[in-house]
Amino acid sequence: MSLCSNLLIFCAKTTNLATIDSTELTAMEYEIKQHDKFKYIEEGSGEPLVLLHGLFGALSNFASLIEYFRHHYKVVVPILPLLEMDILNTSVGGLAKYVHKFIEARDYQGVHLLGNSLGGHVGLVHTLKHPERIKSLTLTGSSGLFENGMGDSYPKRGDYEYIKKKTELTFYDPAMATKELVDEVYSITNSRIKVIKIIALAKSAIRNNLGEELNQIKQPTLLVWGSNDTITPPFVAKEFNKLIPNSELHFVDKCGHAPMMEVPDEFNAILHKFLKKLNEPATVA
Repeated sequence: MSLCSNLLIFCAKTTNLATIDSTELTAMEYEIKQHDKFKYIEEGSGEPLVLLHGLFGALSNFASLIEYFRHHYKVVVPILPLLEMDILNTSVGGLAKYVHKFIEARDYQGVHLLGNSLGGHVGLVHTLKHPERIKSLTLTGSSGLFENGMGDSYPKRGDYEYIKKKTELTFYDPAMATKELVDEVYSITNSRIKVIKIIALAKSAIRNNLGEELNQIKQPTLLVWGSNDTITPPFVAKEFNKLIPNSELHFVDKCGHAPMMEVPDEFNAILHKFLKKLNEPATVA
């Protein structure tokens, strides 16, 4: 099996498996706004809560989160140009630069930055390089330390059933891997240009290990992890918790790599409690 195919399957397992499309956005009735070259969704008012999706990330990944938090915060989802950047900038660092330029262009202050999977990795790099506008950081199933690979066997090109099984492994409940989700991942494997871009991002994520830098993060950091995450397993969350000084860790039972999708009510409750605590006055001993 070629390096290309191996890494593509690796990517499919280590990220949220869906893509943003216009029909999905229309159905959810969120307006796609544009500021210069940036496309994004912005709902609600108050402190900005900026959400970063993963490599195959979709607005639907954050649907419950957007709907809940738009009543309390300004919820912002930049649509990351994962497959539109030139190949030299198709990397974790390139995406972090894009996010930095977006936040500056919109002049967001006191940002609560949240990222899932590759989005968490991008959020970490951004916070390390440009901490001045970031008030808090939330990571869920984030890469940046360790991601599990595919094992010893790989499919022949066009093996739909293999893609389906690997997509199901993203979740605790395999029913979360809908036919639409699997079809989208399968279609990507048949696009040479998309494959090249995805491989570039995957290789960048593997190379970009942040273990020695995480102690520089000063922002309060929330870690929400699925206890059944086989991609960034629980020990990864514990290592993030150990290395990021001002961090707290919450595990969610019967949940895989995308807690905000599988257990949205519990995820939202944990996040809201964390965010509200940041604005409470410090108690005097």
